[in-house]
Amino acid sequence: MGKRWVKASDCSDETIAKITEQLNIDRSLAQILVQRNICDYNSAKDFFRPDLDHLHNPFLMRDMDVAIERIEKALATHEKILIYGDYDVDGTTSVALAYSFFSQLTQNIEYYIPDRYLEGYGISTAGIDYASENGFTLIIALDCGIKSIDKIDYANGLRIDFIICDHHIPGDELPKAVAILDPKRSDCEYPFKELAGCGIGFKLAQAYAQKHNLPKETYLQYLDLVMVSIAADIVPVVGENRILAYYGIRKLNTNPCEGLRALMEVSGKTENYTITDVVFTLGPRINAAGRIDHAKHAVAMLLCQIDGNSLEQSVEINLKNIQRKTYDQDITREALALIGDSEILINKKTTVVFNENWHKGVIGIVASRLTEKYYRPTIVLTKSNGLVAGSCRSVAGFDLYEALSGCADLLDQYGGHKFAAGLTMQQHNVDAFADKFEQIVSASITEELLTPMIKIDAEIELSQIDGKFYRVLAQMGPFGPENMASIFVTHNVYLTQSAMAVGGNHLKINIKQQNSSIFECIGFGLADYQNLLQPKVPFSVCYTIEENIWRDKKRLQLNIKGIKVN
Repeated sequence: MGKRWVKASDCSDETIAKITEQLNIDRSLAQILVQRNICDYNSAKDFFRPDLDHLHNPFLMRDMDVAIERIEKALATHEKILIYGDYDVDGTTSVALAYSFFSQLTQNIEYYIPDRYLEGYGISTAGIDYASENGFTLIIALDCGIKSIDKIDYANGLRIDFIICDHHIPGDELPKAVAILDPKRSDCEYPFKELAGCGIGFKLAQAYAQKHNLPKETYLQYLDLVMVSIAADIVPVVGENRILAYYGIRKLNTNPCEGLRALMEVSGKTENYTITDVVFTLGPRINAAGRIDHAKHAVAMLLCQIDGNSLEQSVEINLKNIQRKTYDQDITREALALIGDSEILINKKTTVVFNENWHKGVIGIVASRLTEKYYRPTIVLTKSNGLVAGSCRSVAGFDLYEALSGCADLLDQYGGHKFAAGLTMQQHNVDAFADKFEQIVSASITEELLTPMIKIDAEIELSQIDGKFYRVLAQMGPFGPENMASIFVTHNVYLTQSAMAVGGNHLKINIKQQNSSIFECIGFGLADYQNLLQPKVPFSVCYTIEENIWRDKKRLQLNIKGIKVN
């Protein structure tokens, strides 16, 4: 599928010139900073030198004081506390953080992760019943709960208090919990709205430590867990998240917790992690526990709970990830066969596929793969506990959550955000839902949004790329949503030798311009261009700049995102 090359909006030449002079950097790099609203020396200093002292006061969050007071009461009267969380990476890291932090203060504490298949997403009646039957009077829920109105009412009837730590969008009504920590509450004035669920748990630990004058290390030791949640939950890597991710990556690469260290060992990559590495290496393995078996095993690994053998636990989770890959490949193949090459596909703006035998744990991954292939809002449905459950994925710029809201009359439950969501419905509503979802999306999505986009940050010459250029560029990381790795475009480049296809579907070329050095390039999934590129015939490329390390030798490499033959 062809992609649109879209240049970033023009910036003030005066501001770019000022940043260029103040920082003594290449003008194109100054342009990228201004695009990120870094327009003076002080904001650039904060950007390039993230500082933990710049984390916001946790008590700026609505209900934080109430939450801490309720925890203090529970600790003083030796109440039993249950740490409750979702079964994905954000949920399991949240539980690991909160359980580990508060277990420093009490032994009357356990954690609980709902079974994906028996209980479903969020607060469950079974979880509340477990708390009641085992004498828990306070539940701290992380990465879930903001819409669990009836479940919190049920808990209140059993005299169980809830503190909700969530980052999802609230509904019109809030649950009747003792405290609700969610920056997205309309009445919450916390300065940063995009924390992950684990980030909310971190702020809770920070608040308790701050009030009780505990050493900062009592909560800063969990920065690697917070970073993993930021990476895996695809939240914006700006503001407070960027500070947390910056120091979290540093901790992962120097002194990770034992569970993550063991997982790094079994993954085959033990150093030089980036956010992208976490997304594609650690995240899927942590997720696999809940997708294939039970997410409590992921928490146990992160806490080194079972026999204290983190390596053994990580090996088991790695095996579950291998099994997950098999399910993923099989279901993707079946879904593609269902869609087929029907002519109706051309006119549709959505993809909705259903098979009651598909494994619920991997339909989200399949939805992502179908979205990549057909590039339109996609929903993959399967049968689970008598209902149809679905995972939903969107395309850049289209609000999926709003579209689902328009189908609410056909759904039992739905939740998420504009790029990804989950839902449940009665099976007899599947066809009506697919039709209505198609109607709603078709009425609002544009053809432009249905074409993948490459956002180009700056046009440069290859001669601009040198060691200093790359060092400044690298310091703009860690990269992620709203602070993505910069993509450059260069025109009139040519091959210095014939293009090669490598690894089956990838492209390897060497390019240069009139007055530049030769640059090695890799283009993943771009092998089709092998025969279109000929020596001495100019073409254009857009790319990111990377440092390739091989046998302790470092060299700059261009990772090609798109090619246009002139």
